Amino acid sequence: MSYIIMRKAGRRVFANCPLKSVAVLAFFALAACEGTGATELHVFPKDSRVITGPNVTKNTTPVTPAFTCLASKIKAKDKRKLRITSGEVLDLTGKYLENEGGSIVTKGGAHMVMSALGKLGDAIILLERVDTLIADKELQYMDRRQLGDGGEHIVPGEAAEVPWLPYFGGTVLQTDYYIAGAITELNFNISSKGGEVGFAGFGVKASALTMNVAVDLRIVDAKSMEVISTTSLQKQIIGEEIGADVFRFFGDYLFDLNTGRRTQEPIQLAVRTTLELAVIELIATLTKADPSSCIQSAEDALSAIATPERADPVVAAPAGVKPPTDRVRS
Repeated sequence: MSYIIMRKAGRRVFANCPLKSVAVLAFFALAACEGTGATELHVFPKDSRVITGPNVTKNTTPVTPAFTCLASKIKAKDKRKLRITSGEVLDLTGKYLENEGGSIVTKGGAHMVMSALGKLGDAIILLERVDTLIADKELQYMDRRQLGDGGEHIVPGEAAEVPWLPYFGGTVLQTDYYIAGAITELNFNISSKGGEVGFAGFGVKASALTMNVAVDLRIVDAKSMEVISTTSLQKQIIGEEIGADVFRFFGDYLFDLNTGRRTQEPIQLAVRTTLELAVIELIATLTKADPSSCIQSAEDALSAIATPERADPVVAAPAGVKPPTDRVRS
């Protein structure tokens, strides 16, 4: 939001402003501050106040509740818990921001898949294969008899107790299956619509933009390297913008006001949602558990939450564009 109030004669901006203009300006300024939802916090008495926003919350997605439902179905069917992990899930979209020198899509796809698998709870045994640096280093220390736990240990062949941990092998659990794949598509401006109209110094505008992201994942038998199942999913992402401006002279004063709002569904949240749904499909195929009712229940719950009208106006999505909570499969 921006504003300019100037006098024709070029005198100081607020020296002789009409009371009405100042009131309008104060109203919009207060509205902008109120919309941030920020609060001030004193960490220490002599420190400057720190602005804090919303509290930390769980990073959930529209399909997160489906994991609990699927986990109960897996436990009802399988007696032996499968050992599952994630391999590499790279960003292969090839899209990056030249000005900022970074990728548009997250490089943490494998970590998102691990978090998704973790939502299955004790229905599976989740193994670490994404970051094994510490485990590998400690095995090296143990092999060189440098790793200890603060106690003394009896080791065959040693005359006395030793401070280093003996290692006889076989403590690392074998993986049954792992998930691999990539984030493969990021398509800008699938469709966009908007309009702008102005009359006698007053103007309004509205626009909507749709893009999408896609992932390709597969689940692999770690012993035979057989690909058990594959899935390719895509998620549409929408952005909306509304705005208004006033450019008029009120007596001796030029009044220029621009205000509006721009919102876009987070790209990384769309990636996480798509990866989670892909994980659900792959695990369901592997365990022969039907996930359709779980997914439908999650979507119904989300629709119930989204039913109340919003307090602030937004521009409706263009015809044919589904809202951000909809799941679209390729």
